[in-house]
Amino acid sequence: MAIFMDRHDLSGTTAADVAEAHRKDLDIQDRYGVKFLTYWFDQRRGTAFCLMDAPDMETALCVHREAHGFVAAEVVEVSLSAVEAFLGRIHDPETPPGQSSAEMDAGHRAILFTDIVGSTEMTSRLGDRMAIELVRAHDAVVRRCLGQASGHEVKHTGDGIMATFVSITAAVDCAITIQQEFERYNQGNPEPIHIRIGLDCGEPVEDSNDLFGSTVQLAARLCAAAATDQVLVSESIFREYGAADLFTRATRRRLKGFSKPVLIFQCDWTKAGVQRSSSRTA
Repeated sequence: MAIFMDRHDLSGTTAADVAEAHRKDLDIQDRYGVKFLTYWFDQRRGTAFCLMDAPDMETALCVHREAHGFVAAEVVEVSLSAVEAFLGRIHDPETPPGQSSAEMDAGHRAILFTDIVGSTEMTSRLGDRMAIELVRAHDAVVRRCLGQASGHEVKHTGDGIMATFVSITAAVDCAITIQQEFERYNQGNPEPIHIRIGLDCGEPVEDSNDLFGSTVQLAARLCAAAATDQVLVSESIFREYGAADLFTRATRRRLKGFSKPVLIFQCDWTKAGVQRSSSRTA
């Protein structure tokens, strides 16, 4: 048995329709030796994603075909730990008391990477022990900001952190807060920490054979392309965030792993700080 996630194009379908289709899958899954674990539905984008334990892809698709006819456009094999890290659950959400059904998660996520600038040189200059202490300081600042913004750490990269957010707005605001926190940290410490941040957003199953494959890749490449103290975001983040005045210097750049130049926006987190200060004093 293996774990699979599929993607359905269901434009015009309601949440009730998808919930009923999921129920029909559960009704006949035992005939095929399949266990449907949960699903996500994005009504705005017309997409649904099912998570299942099945002997193989074809068997899982057979259940969909017989139960309701909503056949998946794509299927990828995934690990439960990765699904839980990115999406926060591997089972159907529990219905809160007093509600007839749980609010359905769209499955769309923002991915954020941080990276300590010059970490290799820092280790060479300061030694392993001091360098480790600075990495721990970085981790503490970033994790505190993630907690405040409902971000979820996916993994530690050695000199940075990869995190996921349900809300694109929360992801961008968290990136801004992280840079502001390091600016404050550096004012009172003889050994400053400078970081760069990259952000992209997307669906769990896209045009790749990995969970959030192209979204993770682009967020990581944007982080690597960012200069000291910069936050770079993708066109998708720019369009979803909805506050164009926070983004400057839109440029197209060639990034490793992408065949065409990518449109990149720089988030002016210093302007965000001025705007927030103004709103507090108004």
